[in-house]
This record gives sequence, structure tokens and C-alpha cells, in this order.
Amino acid sequence: MKIAVLGAGAWGTALALAALAAGHAVQLWARDAAQADALRVTRRNARYLADAVLPDALGITSELAEAQQHGAAGLFIIATPMSGLRQALLNLPEGGSALWLCKGFEAGTGLLGHEVARAARPDLACGVISGPSFAQEVARGWPTALVAASHTPALAQAAVTAFHGSALRVYTSADVPGVEVGGAVKNVMAIATGIVDGMSGVGLNARAALITRGLAEMTRLGLALGARPDTFMGLSGLGDLVLTATGDLSRNRRVGLALAAGKTLAQALDELGHVAEGVLTAATVLARAQSLGVDMPITAAVVDVLQGRLAPAQAMVTLMSRQARSESALG
Repeated sequence: MKIAVLGAGAWGTALALAALAAGHAVQLWARDAAQADALRVTRRNARYLADAVLPDALGITSELAEAQQHGAAGLFIIATPMSGLRQALLNLPEGGSALWLCKGFEAGTGLLGHEVARAARPDLACGVISGPSFAQEVARGWPTALVAASHTPALAQAAVTAFHGSALRVYTSADVPGVEVGGAVKNVMAIATGIVDGMSGVGLNARAALITRGLAEMTRLGLALGARPDTFMGLSGLGDLVLTATGDLSRNRRVGLALAAGKTLAQALDELGHVAEGVLTAATVLARAQSLGVDMPITAAVVDVLQGRLAPAQAMVTLMSRQARSESALG
């Protein structure tokens, strides 16, 4: 299979390597010509995935037309941030098939990826790949499980063909909204968990409570957007939430830790040096939830901290002082 990966960040590079290892003809597209040249010469992605060697068999280009031609009869993997998804879809040739890796809601419109695709390119067969996965571990060939969701069963199965191997397992789903909501909201919850873990006098009990209630928030929003409840107990729900909220490689968790240490958001992002999607997504998640009448107090607290209305310690007090109520799976 010919696979064109659009976006040479950490995750795009890691999945390009996985597809190459599975025996496919892979081309990695970098938007910046200088970056593409550096990747070809050094066979390293120094900024995003420095430890991984890029084999000579991996094609690298900054020419969009070349990448379009390569993936036209096979599969496009869109590895841009959420802000770049709409344009990436618009750039695809007619009759193409695409799966995106970005996790979030589009700023301004509040749309999930499949809603963006429906508006921008209704002619495309498309879907999403998500699940608990750090790019560094995938690039090293460490065991990982992902889920590919599409309303086109053959496309979800194409993701299995493209990536499934001895270390990388790919499961399929038809619940595109559920998989996308899980991938988006877990980043916001990871910021919250990082804040809790970085505060003195707050232990693992609080972390467990936060993750559990975060899962309830995620599920409420998902159901309001047409998702199936069982999706949130799977890889793109509970699995991705636990990994991103507790894993030291999580960018969003690291932002929360930095905020708890008294650093400003600008300082936290400067130290990170990469995109933390939860920072970009939190306010949009909250706005979409409010438009649907969905209560998301943890998300609201994260937004208040990110926008400077609450200090991290104040956000914790706000959450813990909420009125007691009956617990249920979605309450």
C-alpha cells in the first residue's frame, strides 16, 4: 500500500516508521522545505523525535503535489495539529481516503474532526486514529494498541493493514464521535491531573478521583454528541485518559505540573517547546459542552486557570467544594 503521511511532527514521523516497518511504501511530507532537507540529510527528526533513525526507504518531501500523487491511490494520514486539519482535507485529491491523528475541537467552529470533514470534504472517505500512545514508544517499536474509527468499514480496516504488526495492534470502531471526544477531552483532563500532581499536600487519592470524574465528564459530552457509552471504556477513552494524565511523556500533564509550580502559561509552553493540544482545546471543549447543556466542572476549572482567572490552588478548592451528590456512571 502507498501511504502519504502529511505532517512531520513526532506522531506523524512515528506512524510513518510503523507503516514502513509493516512493509508499505511511505512518504513523509513536511510543510517546511528546510525541515524536509534536514530530515533527508541527517535521517533524524531532531526537533520532534530525535532518537529515531529514519531509514533510507522512507521518502521525505516538502512538495505537496508529490505527496498528493503518492497517496492518491492508497491512504493519506493527516498528522497536523487540529488547526491544520481543514486545510489538509481541502488539499487532498478527489477520491482519496484519509485518516487523521489530531485530537481536539476546531477553534472558532467548535467542530470535531469528522464534522470538519463533513463540511469541508463530504466526498472523502475519512476517519480518525486514536488511542493511548506516546510517539517515542511507537517509534521504538514498543507494544501499543490504537483504534481506527470510520463510518466506512473498509477504511478502518485499511488502517489495520497499514499499521498492525507484532508491536502495534490496531482495532476498529464505527463510533467516530466517541473516539474523537475521548481523544480531545483527555488532553484537558491531563492538564488538570498535572496541576493536582504538582501541588503540595495533594496525593494519589485526589489524582484517582480527578481521573474518574474526568471520565464521567468525557462520557457526558460524548453521549450528547451521539457517541456510544462503551467507547469511553476502551482505548480512546479510559486508555488514553490514564496514559495522558499519568505518563511523564505527556505534554499536557507537563503543562499542568508547570502551572502548579507557579510558572505562567507562557513559561510552561516555552519550556515545553511543542504543541500541547489541551491548552488549545480546553476553551472550545467547554464552549461546545455549554452549548449542549453538558456540565463539565473540571474542564471549566482548567479554562479558568489557563486564562488566569484562578490560581491552581483556587481551582482545586473550587472543585472540592462542589455540592455532594449521588454518583452514577454519567453523573
